[in-house]
Amino acid sequence: MENTQVKAENTQTKVMRQPVIDVERIMQMIPHRYPFLMIDKIIEMVDGEYAIGVKNVSINEQHFIGHFPGKPVMPGVLIIEAMAQTSAVLVVHTLGKDAEGKLVYFMSIDEAKFRKPVGPGDTLHIRVDKQQSRRNVWKFACIATVDGVKVADAMVCAMIVD
Repeated sequence: MENTQVKAENTQTKVMRQPVIDVERIMQMIPHRYPFLMIDKIIEMVDGEYAIGVKNVSINEQHFIGHFPGKPVMPGVLIIEAMAQTSAVLVVHTLGKDAEGKLVYFMSIDEAKFRKPVGPGDTLHIRVDKQQSRRNVWKFACIATVDGVKVADAMVCAMIVD
C-alpha cells in the first residue's frame, strides 16, 4: 500500500488522499472480519479530524437474503456500523501503532436518520468528523452518501479500550 500525502495550502495539516488505507490495512487496525467488515477502504483522512470510508454494496451480502426478498435494502444498522468502523479506523490511525489491536466500542448513537434506501450496486461513502475526544472517548458526526446524495446521518460516540 502506498500513501500519498499532500499538504493543504497555507496549513500544516497533512491531507492523505487515495489510496490511503486499503482493506488489508483496515483489518490490521480493527478486529472486524467478513461478514461484518463494513468498509472496504479509506479514501481520505486527516488524523484527529476526519476520514472518508467506502463500502461497495454487493448483492452477495448475507443480509440481502431476508432484507428484503425481491427488494434488497441494506439495513440501517449496518450503515451505522460502517460509520462506527470508519470512526474506529480514524481513532486508531490518529493514536498510532500502540492503538492497533485495541477495541473501539460504541457508547451511543444519537440523531440517526435514514433518508434513502441503499441497495446492491451502490457505493456508500461514509464521512466521519471528530466532534470531540476526551481521554479514550471520541464523538463523531457521520454522514453516509451514495452518488453525492445523503442517505443517512448520525452522531456516534465510542470508547477505545485494551
